[in-house]
Amino acid sequence: MTDYFAGDPRTQRERMLAGDLYIGDDPELAARTARAARLADLYHRQTISGDPAARGWLQDLIGDLGDDVAIRPPLHVDYGDHISIGARTFVNFNLTALDVATITIGADCQIGPNVQLLTPTHPIDPTMRRDKLEAAEPIVIGDNVWLGGGVIVCPGVTIGENSVIGAGAVVTRDIPANVVAVGNPARVIREIDTADGA
Repeated sequence: MTDYFAGDPRTQRERMLAGDLYIGDDPELAARTARAARLADLYHRQTISGDPAARGWLQDLIGDLGDDVAIRPPLHVDYGDHISIGARTFVNFNLTALDVATITIGADCQIGPNVQLLTPTHPIDPTMRRDKLEAAEPIVIGDNVWLGGGVIVCPGVTIGENSVIGAGAVVTRDIPANVVAVGNPARVIREIDTADGA
């Protein structure tokens, strides 16, 4: 395997957090992923059983969890502590939030079932992929955004406040505020105005 990091004293996690190439199956990162999986599993099981302690496991898992956030399990994350979710946001079943880079979700958002927020990127060069190199770009979702069921948000994307992303859309580039976007790749089809109502 090529030494991609000669002369760079940083850990793989430090490289990852800087948005640089890193080795994804590093032991430190694997241990952090295992921790996140345990916490997500505890949250899932305690939510199903109606145990009020479930909220504590979710707070241990998510880096910054706003007041009155509701997340229906199952929830799948890489680390959890690189995720910020604003107050009163509702997340439906089966969110996959691969938080290799930061994922910021604003307040008062509605996230449908089976949504994927994907920050990792992989090199095009097959040798680098074989050597398990990856990088990541953050995702930012503004306040009061609605992501329909099955939406996929790709690395580096920002979605502006009050926007609606239609079910099944694949968001490959930034979406401005106050619009409706649909399709694969997602494209803006119209602005939202006061005539839209409830």
